[in-house]
Amino acid sequence: MAVKVVETSMRDGHQSLLATRMTTEEILSIIPDLDQAGFYALEVWGGATFDACLRFLNEDPWERLRQIKKLAPNTKLQMLFRGQNILGYRHYADDIVDKFVQKSLENGIDIIRVFDALNDIRNLRSAVDATKKYGGHCQIALCYTTSPIHTVDYFVNLAKEVELMGADSLCIKDMAGILLPDDAYELITRLKKQTKLPINLHSHATAGVIDATYLKAIEAGVDIIDTALSPLSGGTSQPATEAFQYMLENSKDDPKLNIKALDQAAIKLTFIKDKYLANGILNPKALTSNPNILKYQVPGGMLSNLMSQLKEQDAMKDYEKVLHEIPIVRKDMGYPPLVTPLSQMVGTQAVMNVISGSPYKIVPKEIKEYLKGLYGKAPGKVNDLVLAKIIGHEQVITHRPADDIKPEFENLKKKYKDFARSDEDLLSIALFDTVAIDFLKLKYQDAPAPEVIEFNIEIGGNS
Repeated sequence: MAVKVVETSMRDGHQSLLATRMTTEEILSIIPDLDQAGFYALEVWGGATFDACLRFLNEDPWERLRQIKKLAPNTKLQMLFRGQNILGYRHYADDIVDKFVQKSLENGIDIIRVFDALNDIRNLRSAVDATKKYGGHCQIALCYTTSPIHTVDYFVNLAKEVELMGADSLCIKDMAGILLPDDAYELITRLKKQTKLPINLHSHATAGVIDATYLKAIEAGVDIIDTALSPLSGGTSQPATEAFQYMLENSKDDPKLNIKALDQAAIKLTFIKDKYLANGILNPKALTSNPNILKYQVPGGMLSNLMSQLKEQDAMKDYEKVLHEIPIVRKDMGYPPLVTPLSQMVGTQAVMNVISGSPYKIVPKEIKEYLKGLYGKAPGKVNDLVLAKIIGHEQVITHRPADDIKPEFENLKKKYKDFARSDEDLLSIALFDTVAIDFLKLKYQDAPAPEVIEFNIEIGGNS
């Protein structure tokens, strides 16, 4: 059966390579060509796109989605959704999750890919239920990583659980690009035997092994692969879409993508990419493979963040020490997958351990909250000595963190009734607070006032 393809350049491609800085105008220039290419879906929203629109681009992410929908009548639109975090950086109340899912689907999304950074499926329940309630396709993503905890059996058992939760499809989300070809073959083969769900593989080219991994996954029967149009492929992004069309052409797995449409889109996207190369937003290093990631299991974005932190501290000499410290911190924390926000938290703690010269002498509040269970359940056992040193006798919760969060939406509605003009505005405020408020003030201040024309009507006269 033909492999289906999700095109990611309009979301993960530019998030991985261009710091999510593509404008709505640039994206809209590409969408009509992508819509003619025959993709299973276009990933165009979610992840960091929402934040980047408000914070850096002075654009309304909801308006971006509506405009993309108009230009893509033939192809499903997909988004990435961080479970109870939605698109923000904390857990939100269930009513906010429900409303965000509803409005995402109303504004044009068809497929919602939901994941939790800890693979704690309790943190997925609200998003899954809402997606099903409002008629969307719910794809549950499992964050792939390796550790003594994260075996093939671990992922197969999780897959069975998410199938029972009501997932429509399953994604293996390999955010660091560390899934090796033979491991992919074994994992996909086992998943196909143990579940009836369509399997989607999402990975990154960071470690330089991804093309081989995808081919082995296809051999094992994977149903869907994520790729990025060639100008925004490779490095920390996905493998090239066109390359897989050429590799699979005339085989039983042929995706039958329209190469002419892909070429037209790639020409336009190359001009856009060149602009970001010239202005420095696209760092050529992001396009380079780094097989060391297979040793340290550090996603590309996390590496960039580490370098940035060390430069600020004038401590680049400690870079190798920090890389060695990361697996130690990760083990102490119970082997969390290195994906947002855990990748940033583990990386920052490793930097602090090295620079201070004393492990856990300085601890960010996010690490303390994680150890108290406020992000969910750690995959493995946390180091008891580290736990005692950081939180002492403070309580560790064992229930779902969002159970402690009261409904928020109606209070927001009352608070901003004279300011927000839609539920979408309120959701932007719920997730990004002052960033969204500043954007909306500017948006509505700049909006032209309705034109008022005064005229007199004379009633009566000759008929």
